[in-house]
Amino acid sequence: MRYLRRDSISVDRSRKLRREQTAAEKRIWSRLRGKRFLGYKFRRQHAIGTYIVDFACLRSRLVIEIDGDSHGEDHAAELDGARTAWLQTQGLRVLRFWNHSVIEDIDSVMESVYYALECDAVPAHAPLPDGEREFQRGSFANKSISA
Repeated sequence: MRYLRRDSISVDRSRKLRREQTAAEKRIWSRLRGKRFLGYKFRRQHAIGTYIVDFACLRSRLVIEIDGDSHGEDHAAELDGARTAWLQTQGLRVLRFWNHSVIEDIDSVMESVYYALECDAVPAHAPLPDGEREFQRGSFANKSISA
């Protein structure tokens, strides 16, 4: 699959990011690592194309991004939207959560991940329809999942 390609610069940067996790990333990783969550294998700080995503379950084509306060700024939100759109063109679904949501209410975050994996799953061979899962932070509209 074409979205699995990555360059050596991204791989090196991924390794560095894995050593420098935020508190929120550590918290969610403790639930996802080692197939602890429903038997799904997640990768942490995984390079996909020129991007490095926080967490990816390649089997279910799901990406989880944990956003800090800087992502609320207009420019950052615009970049996040472009990034999400590109990932979706690669057949990936993207969940975004705020750092504080992961820290303060990990159970609700994991419930959203559960829903995406078990209830909203798309077969691995089926491409997402055009326009599906538009990025809208903080809204469940347009079949996007955000918290």
